[in-house]
Amino acid sequence: MKVTIDGIEIDVPKGTTILQAARMIGPEVAPPTMCYHSELKTSGGYCRTCIVKVTQGSTANPNPMPKPVASCRTEVMDGMVVQNVTSPEVLEARKGVVEFLLLNHPLDCPVCDQAGECNLQDLAYGHGAANTRYEFERREFDPIDIGDKIKLHMNRCIMCFRCVKVCEQITDGRVHGVVHRGENAEISTYIEKAIDNDFSGNVIDVCPVGALTDKTFRFKQRVWFTNPMDAHRNCENPKCKGLVRLWLKGDEILRVTARKDQWDEVHDFICNTCRYDKKKKTDWVIEGPTQVNRHSVISQNHYNHLNELKVQVMKQQKALGFMDINKQP
Repeated sequence: MKVTIDGIEIDVPKGTTILQAARMIGPEVAPPTMCYHSELKTSGGYCRTCIVKVTQGSTANPNPMPKPVASCRTEVMDGMVVQNVTSPEVLEARKGVVEFLLLNHPLDCPVCDQAGECNLQDLAYGHGAANTRYEFERREFDPIDIGDKIKLHMNRCIMCFRCVKVCEQITDGRVHGVVHRGENAEISTYIEKAIDNDFSGNVIDVCPVGALTDKTFRFKQRVWFTNPMDAHRNCENPKCKGLVRLWLKGDEILRVTARKDQWDEVHDFICNTCRYDKKKKTDWVIEGPTQVNRHSVISQNHYNHLNELKVQVMKQQKALGFMDINKQP
């Protein structure tokens, strides 16, 4: 099936969503996401940040769709034409979505452990407005412990449901979820129960904001001052592959997380033994430095891929019409 996204045509198999097709092309046309996660069934369709404009439904039915659609839930049709970054209507609508996501979100990035690796920060910077029109009081909650190593800041939650789906699909029993309705909805445990199972720490990794944080890493260090390294071990848990990312300060392991791809999604969830109990370098086989996107603040002072960086910069300069400094006049 052929689909055209922002003027780029691609062949995709039947059943592919617009978002998946856009990701096949590359990050330059892929819509941003907050609730969608490729490893979690039924995720997506909640936050609406991935909306796109379908200007042609298909070859058989060339009529446009009447309003922007969620690309994570809309399947591609043969001959479909889609606009994302090339549509002013989509960009304006997405700015409104971001404004809604930030209605109750506190401006506490300076003290939030998620700062520097927060999807909402990136979304607000790339697609949000400079000011808010909201003049009413925001929802306020006290931080609570929903596990011996997990802190919940409900003030920061955007109700993406990722943590709920992780516990539903990869743990033995879910004891937390969404309680109440409408503007009173919140994430909470059932009757003061605690999230306590071998894979409970994965709710921290899938949270796109700072609502769920690791208490063992709390206020210890900013991520851009750490040195992320890919590592592995032969984990005793048959469900865990032991593929992790170590966040080091000198020789000290400050935290252990699951590895994420370029879309900030986890594909190999890790157990709590790997996450919390293995904090010595001798526990791991270190593969090498994590390849950090140079646009990320975490890439500060990480110069492990200078040749690749030079190629990217030269491509951008060429696209902008800059003169090649290595070329003699």
